[in-house]
Amino acid sequence: MPGVMGLFDNVHMGASLIRNEQALDYEFLPKLIPFREGEQQYLATCIKPLFNQRSGRNVLIHGLPGIGKTAATRVVLRDLEEQSDDIYVVYINCWQHNTTYKILLETCDQLGYKFTQNKNTTELMKVIASICNKKAAVFVFDEIDKVEDFDFLYSLLEDIFRKCLFLITNYKSWLMELDERIKSRLTPELVEFRQYNPHETKEILRQRLDIAFHPTVWDVPAFDLVAKKAAEVKDIRGGLFLMKTAALEAESKLQRKVAAEHVQAAVSRMDEFFVKNQEELEDDTRKILDLVTRDPGRKIGDLFHSYQKEGGKGSYKTFQRKIARLEQNRFITLEKSGGGAGGNTTIVHKNSDIKKLDEF
Repeated sequence: MPGVMGLFDNVHMGASLIRNEQALDYEFLPKLIPFREGEQQYLATCIKPLFNQRSGRNVLIHGLPGIGKTAATRVVLRDLEEQSDDIYVVYINCWQHNTTYKILLETCDQLGYKFTQNKNTTELMKVIASICNKKAAVFVFDEIDKVEDFDFLYSLLEDIFRKCLFLITNYKSWLMELDERIKSRLTPELVEFRQYNPHETKEILRQRLDIAFHPTVWDVPAFDLVAKKAAEVKDIRGGLFLMKTAALEAESKLQRKVAAEHVQAAVSRMDEFFVKNQEELEDDTRKILDLVTRDPGRKIGDLFHSYQKEGGKGSYKTFQRKIARLEQNRFITLEKSGGGAGGNTTIVHKNSDIKKLDEF
């Protein structure tokens, strides 16, 4: 009908404010990872013995989410592949490949071996060993805490002559869950990635902004708001979410610059970012978070009894460890309470970060 605007009539009214959307993806790998030079140099040092026909050092890389563990490690791997053809590099995301069989299949694929049909884990491991033992190998297992069994670790430690293993996790305590026969062979060194401070957070986001956007697209106050909020939630991924969402908000309003009002609109949607992170929790841990969400402010012991009544199978020690992980990842907060007849106890609260997201 004449005079009626169609749903897509304004789709060509302006070019996108974003010139490289990949740079707003947390998986994007820039040429340089700022403020992680020391950690990267240390990881390279652990690999260097492989160049001299010796085994490298195994490493447990740990630290909170969104602080560059994976990106820094991948830069080291990229530089290694550019430097040498005599060292195989295998990178496995254990969220996607969480059993020994799946991990060995993916390893064979990355090593270029395609004839895996009908082979069991023992046969796959023999293939991997026959390939890797002709050279040397670096194995990286990201999100190692997601694996369901550890047989592949034992096999790699036993059957590969010259190697080093990098295990990446948010939880230093994961090492305590490892079978003693594997732990004694692994003997990993620990590399902790500390949180970025507000200045570092801002500079990292500025680097991504320069790659992702056309010049002069962002108002300075708008970017400052993004950097401030990312520093508050202590997660670079939150800043990237805000930058992309604010830019899309500006585009939807046919604006040529991203202003503070667009960032404010993005902040109001930041619960989407937290919900996405929540979806990455394993089922049992998500069940515990659901309990806290439904009934916050309870004693940890009472919460454990509710967990058992709803079918939770873990021991109290395991339950405490998962509560600690939820706190470490900022889903919940713990309040120590003492002085009562029952002695000291811990009160579990739902983290209020999401409620405060619109409070600049």
